[in-house]
Amino acid sequence: MTPEQTAVFGNAKSPVFMTGAFYAISSLYFDESKIENAFKTGEGVSWGDHNSCLFCGTEKFFSPSYEGNLINSWLPALDGVVEKLQKGAKVADIGCGYAASTIIMAKAFPNSTFIGIDFHDKSIEKAKQRAKEAGVTNISFEVAIAKDFPGTDYDFIALFDCLHDMGDPVGACAHIKEVLKPDGTCMIVEPYAKDSLAENLNPVGRAFYAFSTMLCVPCSLNQEVGKALGAQAGEKRLIDVITSGGFTKVRRATETPFNLILEAKI
Repeated sequence: MTPEQTAVFGNAKSPVFMTGAFYAISSLYFDESKIENAFKTGEGVSWGDHNSCLFCGTEKFFSPSYEGNLINSWLPALDGVVEKLQKGAKVADIGCGYAASTIIMAKAFPNSTFIGIDFHDKSIEKAKQRAKEAGVTNISFEVAIAKDFPGTDYDFIALFDCLHDMGDPVGACAHIKEVLKPDGTCMIVEPYAKDSLAENLNPVGRAFYAFSTMLCVPCSLNQEVGKALGAQAGEKRLIDVITSGGFTKVRRATETPFNLILEAKI
């Protein structure tokens, strides 16, 4: 393989390693009848109703990017967050799935305490297993939705590739604002997208639109409100949602070819 092919298909530590996507794609074949019904009825498909290949595929797809960027690039791009985490902060990881992102942060910042939140109980079960296997003891987990997860006075709240999947992302942002400390920070990691369809008609955008049509939009439509932002919402629309939830300061902290990293403050 060429070096480029190796980075994508042959090196599990590469931040652009993408074989996990094929596990997720395979789930769509198992779920064809559910997705067909969603297209006919507009009722959507809940994340937890998909074949389990989706859950392991999502972990395998996103983990290399989190491993390669989260500690070295994304968190340092935020104002004062690394220093808080080093001293000891209270952190929530919303939509944590199998807890790949939560475990990475918990290992890097042992003085801080982390809670992983997800509305899919089977993912939380697997997250607990993953944390035990990793030997991290500064994590707990809760099954809850983003609009009413437990706890207050958080120093830092993170959402990794999940805000666009939510039925009521504005409500989620409003709750996050209420449970953050006044000087707290929310980091929103979302798939990279420009603000118009024409600008997103490139190889990355086409792939994200496909996943969005089959997974993200149906997931949102299956929930209350059903905002259906989709995986190519773009920075402008994301900021509109975040500020509608009550945040007054939102900026693009950094980016990769696959991700937008937004910082929100009260």
